[in-house]
Amino acid sequence: MVLANIATLIRSKNAGPFILTLDILFADIASYQRVRDSGALNQAAFAALYRCPVEMVRFFECENALAFKFSIPRPLPQGDIGDGDMHGGQQFIPLMSLEIP
Repeated sequence: MVLANIATLIRSKNAGPFILTLDILFADIASYQRVRDSGALNQAAFAALYRCPVEMVRFFECENALAFKFSIPRPLPQGDIGDGDMHGGQQFIPLMSLEIP
C-alpha cells in the first residue's frame, strides 16, 4: 500500500528561505505505528527519494501528534532564479507513492 492511502495529510512547505520541511500526519495511532514499524520512512530512504545527501536530512518522529517530519535544505533559495516552487508547497508529491509494506 502506498503512503497516500494511509496518511491523512502529506504536505511540504518552506521553513524559511533555505529549508524545506515535509509533514506526514495520520488519523489514528494504528496507521502511524504501521508506517513507523515498516521502516519505510527513514533518513536514507528520504535522501534517495529527494536526491540529497543523507547527512542533510533531519527526521523527526512525533508520536504525540501522529506525525513524521523531514527537513532538508532547499535545492535553491526561495525565490532564486530557477526556483519552480516559491512556497515549497509542491514538494510532497514523491512521498505520496512511497510503498509501505
